This record gives sequence, C-alpha cells and structure tokens, in this order.
Amino acid sequence: MKRLALGLAVLLALGMAGSAPAEDLKARAARLVKSAIVVDTHEDVPEQLEKEWVDIGVRQKTGHVDIPRWKEGGVTAPFLAAYVSSGYAASGGSAKKALEFMDLIHRLAESHPELVFADSVAGIRAAKKNGRIAVLIGIEGGHAIEDSLGALSAFYRLGARYMTLTHTNTNHWADSAGSFFTFGFDPKKSAVHDGLTEFGREVVLEMNRLGMLVDISHVSDKTFGDVLEVSKAPVFASHSSCRALADMPRNLTDEQIKAIGAKGGVVMINFSSTFVDQKVVDDFKARKAALAGKAAELAERYKDDPKKRDAEVSALLDNLQRPRANWTAVVDHIERVMKIAGPQAVGLGTDYDGIDDPPEGLEDVSKLPVVAEELLRRGHSEEVVRGVLGENFLAFWERADAARKTVPPREKPLPFSKP
Repeated sequence: MKRLALGLAVLLALGMAGSAPAEDLKARAARLVKSAIVVDTHEDVPEQLEKEWVDIGVRQKTGHVDIPRWKEGGVTAPFLAAYVSSGYAASGGSAKKALEFMDLIHRLAESHPELVFADSVAGIRAAKKNGRIAVLIGIEGGHAIEDSLGALSAFYRLGARYMTLTHTNTNHWADSAGSFFTFGFDPKKSAVHDGLTEFGREVVLEMNRLGMLVDISHVSDKTFGDVLEVSKAPVFASHSSCRALADMPRNLTDEQIKAIGAKGGVVMINFSSTFVDQKVVDDFKARKAALAGKAAELAERYKDDPKKRDAEVSALLDNLQRPRANWTAVVDHIERVMKIAGPQAVGLGTDYDGIDDPPEGLEDVSKLPVVAEELLRRGHSEEVVRGVLGENFLAFWERADAARKTVPPREKPLPFSKP
C-alpha cells in the first residue's frame, strides 16, 4: 500500500509539473514577444482600405489588421504593400497607382500617433525603443516602375525599401510564376523571357545600388535562378512558404530555400492556408476543376464584353469557401526553413489583408504570439524565436545594405528606361 501511495504521489507530482510549464510557456512567450522586435514583411492594408475604408486606429470586425490588433500581436514593424494589380500593366498607370498607395501609407503613419514611418533598421529599432509601431513600404509588382530605372530610384527616395520583382503577371523584363488562383493556370504561359531579360538584370543591380531589397516572391523558377546569379546582395521572399509541404508554384523548393540562405537571405513565411497545407491546395484544385465548365460557359456568354466576362469568371473562384489549415502548419514551414537553411534564414511575411483563408488559430495579426509559444514548445531557444520574429530579417537587411559598396556605378548616369 505504501508503494502504491508513493507511486500515486509521484504520478500526481509529475502531472502537476507537466501542467505548470504550459501555463509558464504562454506567459514566457508573451514576455518574449513584448520585448522582441516583430517584423511582418507583407501586409496588404492599403488594398484592404481601398476595398473598405475604415479607421485603423479602432479595432475592426473586418480584415486582419488594425492598430489595436498590431499591438495585441506585438508587431513592431509591418511592411505595407504598395500593391499594383496586374491589370495596370495592360491598361497603364502602374506608377501612379504605386504612388497613390505609397502616399496613403505615409498619411496613415502621419495621422496616428502610435505609428511612425520608417525606412531603415535604425528606424525600426528607434520605434521599438519609443513604444511606437514602425510602418514601412514594400512595392508589390515590378511593373510599377514602368520599365524606368528613374522611377525605381524615385520610389526608393519616397521610402520604398523592397520591390517584389513580379506579381502574377510576367512584365516586360521578368517572368512570373503565374496566377495559380485562376482558371487555365499554366506556368508555361508566363515563361516569356526565360527568366530575366538584360534590362531585368539591370533592375536587380540598380536595386542593389540603391539598397532596395530584392523580393523574389511571385517570380518563376527560372527568374529566381537568374536573380540569385545577378544580385550582389542577398535576396529574400517577402511572403512565400515551402513547396515541399504545400505544392503550389508560389512556394519555394528546398533547393531555392537553401540557395537563399546560403547567400544570406531570408524566407518570410506566408500564412495563407493554401500556402501551408497540401490538403487545402488539393481541395482548391478539385473545386476549380469542377467549376471549369461553368467558367467556359460564362466566357462564351460574355465574349463580347471582356470586363463583364472577367468579373463573372473571377467571381466563381472568389466565392469559393476554402477549408482552413490548423495554425501549427505555419510553424511546420518555419521549422522546415530552419532545417534546410538554418535558424537565421526564416521570418514572418503573413500576407494578412491580402489572403482570405488564414489558418484557424491565426485568424488575424493579433494572434502572432501563438507562433512564439509553439516554437518554444518545440524546444527552440528564445534567441532563435527572437530571430524568427524579426531579428533574422533585420540582420539580412543590414547584409543587403552593406552589399551596396560592391556594386559598380551605372555606366549611364541618367535614369534611362527600357527601350
């Protein structure tokens, strides 16, 4: 009986010891996030505000981002996307659209005392020290420069600190991975230049000269290879995940992840369920295939009205209710990058406000502390977690900025455009 009682006492003690760390882990993660610099390299707040104008100073019931939720999530430095839809590449006005969104981002920072505009690592660190949120600009879609190195330089002077070389469209100088979320998706259709053109190579080098970070999210595999070959600075993916875990073309292969890390770059994990869960990818493909006949019917019905045709066909996919991944899938992707390229090669690029399928448990930016908690639970050190939250990206940015000295000046000093 004494032995039985002793055994029960030991089991009870072990049970209590097992439950206590769970409580401590949550508190530990909260303290860590509060003290850390948390960087999110891709949020589509400007596009969301264009769809539905709200006061981001007040907690909203729509979208994924506002100032109260930034604070709850511990966010120090969100990059807001000056996103230029591929439609502008055909109709014109790409640079104008980018400028309008950049102006909006500046005005958001100026109109809320909790925010401050930043364009450097030092600016981010100063914001953290002063208890403010540093707002930064990233341009999404290389067609925004309208084939002008002068426009690229001007965007940098106005505060843009990275540019995604393509969006879903192949532009005049770089091939895209294409638009996975459309009917008739075929990456071969986007392979127009076989990667980067000569002007595209000059764009990358000019970004190196300026100190503008080169973002390879959205580019084709061939463009990716060309960029790694040409760039004098490390490059990054602002919002991409791992293709080995979710096989969709916007994600990165293990070889690409390894190459980014080897050059000193970082992979910032996209939180979309379709980017992190193979089951969601497969479900979307099946649903899209089932709607292909209806899409063809609508295309025929409105063949004389391209605008109406495109709207009706797009609505078929826009209205699909895709299943949601479990939030721990995001951490699986973070760990895969760590395994392939090292713990210093990964960070957060949520794509909040640009996705409609955030994982369950990571419904908006306020939920970010659970990522830190899960990483701690899986045995990663606080130093490693701080790296994932933001320090990895800041160290990458400093390496990229240092590379400016290695790029020779342009042969033509004036801002020439692509012929």
